[in-house]
Amino acid sequence: MSLVQPKFTQENDEAVLIAIANAISLIQKQTGYGSVEITVHDGRVTQIERREKVRFETKSTAFKK
Repeated sequence: MSLVQPKFTQENDEAVLIAIANAISLIQKQTGYGSVEITVHDGRVTQIERREKVRFETKSTAFKK
């Protein structure tokens, strides 16, 4: 049994790249601190993950007695 790879046109590839760029841009705008991980399988982006850090500022005097 063989796997048939779908044929991609240049227009289709450009549309996918634009969608990926838009997704990354949106993540950048929505994330204060963190990281973005892009997963690639067989030369194609299959997943984009974001890890966001939430930081809490504390005053050191609050813990002193």
